[in-house]
Amino acid sequence: MSDVKPVPDGYTAITPYLVAEDAPALLDFLANGFGAVERMRLPMPDGSIAHAEVEIGGAAVMLGSASGADFPPLQAQIHLYVDDVDAVYARAVSAGGTAIAEPEDQFYGDRIARVLDPAGNHWSIATHIAEVTPEQMAQAMEAMGEG
Repeated sequence: MSDVKPVPDGYTAITPYLVAEDAPALLDFLANGFGAVERMRLPMPDGSIAHAEVEIGGAAVMLGSASGADFPPLQAQIHLYVDDVDAVYARAVSAGGTAIAEPEDQFYGDRIARVLDPAGNHWSIATHIAEVTPEQMAQAMEAMGEG
């Protein structure tokens, strides 16, 4: 039996992997917009990124530069929980993110905002503000359908 863990320390079973035309710019955005801390960067001679990893709020995000048909740029949607959605949203927009939706309280107990990063990824930025039961959510959805 091996002593090697199937999921290494500092990772979870699911880790987002972003692929961008300009991965160095995406790394800058993640640091400036979301306070990402760079774990590693493996640059290629042309300045592109073979592989990089950052940590945002204790979660790992991997990324690399697009490289033709074998590794095309991809867009993703990522849900990011933070302590202060309003502050992080403002920071992400000032760091070059495109505002999609300003922070707003939602019936399911989150205050949420949305931005698009320079690589085209959608980020839902949220702060959990209330505990809402499934029954309360169903009632709220039913009320929305009536209005």
